[in-house]
Amino acid sequence: MATIKPFKGLRPPKSIVKEVASRPYDVLNSHEARLEAESNEKSLYRIIKPEIDFDEQVDEHDPRVYERALQNFNKFQKKGWLVQDEQENYYVYAQTMNGKTQYGLVVCSHVDEYMSGKIKKHELTRKDKEEDRMLHVNINDANIEPVFFAYPDNKELGDIITRVISSPTEYNFTTPDNVGHHFWIIDNDKDIRDITNIFAQIPYLYIADGHHRSAAAALVCAEKAKKNPNHTGNEEYNYFMSVCFPASQLNIIDYNRLVKDLNGLTPSEFINRLETSFIVEEKGSDIVRPNSLHTFSVYLDGKCYYLTAKENTYNDNDPIEGLDVTVSSKYILDDILDIKDLRTDKRIDFVGGIRGLKELKQRVDSGEMALAIVLHPVTMEQLMRIADSNNIMPPKTTWFEPKLRSGLVIHKLS
Repeated sequence: MATIKPFKGLRPPKSIVKEVASRPYDVLNSHEARLEAESNEKSLYRIIKPEIDFDEQVDEHDPRVYERALQNFNKFQKKGWLVQDEQENYYVYAQTMNGKTQYGLVVCSHVDEYMSGKIKKHELTRKDKEEDRMLHVNINDANIEPVFFAYPDNKELGDIITRVISSPTEYNFTTPDNVGHHFWIIDNDKDIRDITNIFAQIPYLYIADGHHRSAAAALVCAEKAKKNPNHTGNEEYNYFMSVCFPASQLNIIDYNRLVKDLNGLTPSEFINRLETSFIVEEKGSDIVRPNSLHTFSVYLDGKCYYLTAKENTYNDNDPIEGLDVTVSSKYILDDILDIKDLRTDKRIDFVGGIRGLKELKQRVDSGEMALAIVLHPVTMEQLMRIADSNNIMPPKTTWFEPKLRSGLVIHKLS
């Protein structure tokens, strides 16, 4: 069962929501956040990336930076840029990209279900990133940004959402990336009860994006519980904010690789080595996208080659061995280029497909990188199968678009 609850959301007034809302903290660096926030004192970057208020030499993990996050969070509330709802609600948050809309329910999920595995994960987390988010949540006593969950499609929830979205939106705006953001409040007592009860029948939720935020929520809860002699498990700090989408509506795009050198090989030698594991076709000077699982494109020396993996290189009966990231890691990065650890090797970089093939081509043509590898996206079915089997995806496998906008609603822990 999925244990969820409504909450008193802390939200910006309609008139300034577009000024407050921001991209998630982890999809841009400090320099990019400074540029996006510029002179906008209402930008949520002042809270989620507060290093932008300091000289660029100040480290984003400096204690003063976390203190500034709290100062700015308090300022936003004092100024009325964030106002708390009077009653506990659920919310619908929908996003429209390229003519397709996905509808998420904003809820609070219970930390115990993350710890017990009822909230399923597919990525490893890094301790430094967990600690960074834990410190941020702890000092603000709030989940400023949500975790992104998927759930198996459910007709009853779909019917409630359909009815809710027939009413006027609370927020409705388009961001510079041409993504529409739409937001409704669910304050009807029966709808709230029904949503809670329906989720109680859903066996598992799946983390799509936000593994470090989920881990941080668990750490914060454990710390607060230890300090509370009357801890019951029902306190607000036992819950963390999530946006839950039906799995069929979600869009995973390609997550591609760039490599600095060919491990001492010439381009022709590299292509010859590829032919051991792939059928290789030259495609000209423009990069083409792989059109099915187990196909790849590589770009080097001004030419694109289309690769079809030979049958002995993958096993579709195994959730990990059937992944194209596994095939490319084994038979290109490891066997040919001697890149053993994608997490630590400095010769490799990763580029989300939202940035387009143009960036890959430019970075190779400029000489910065020697090789681009373009992968077909994994599917939600593959992700859920891996999570269900308690396996972990290789690094840099999934890239979800559109990204959730932060700042539409915040969950306070007390």
